[in-house]
Amino acid sequence: MNKKNKKKKEKIIYYDDNSTITDMSGVKPTVINKITKSAMKKSSSTTKEKMSTFWAAFRMMLFPTAVVLSVIIVLYFVIMFLSGNCA
Repeated sequence: MNKKNKKKKEKIIYYDDNSTITDMSGVKPTVINKITKSAMKKSSSTTKEKMSTFWAAFRMMLFPTAVVLSVIIVLYFVIMFLSGNCA
């Protein structure tokens, strides 16, 4: 079989027409407007609410942070002791 007789593979070229894959033809414009307007609303929270949220998250993460730090400190001293750099 000759190389000349072999069929060349057809190179496929894709063109992007900036269209989405989903079909939005069944969606009414009023539904789209309601969704975008509700998503665009800004939530107005007070400083007191922001601080209470911060302290709640801080208290929730305080114990795990202390546990991780204590494990790191213990491992540090174990490695220092095993390497002989302990005073």
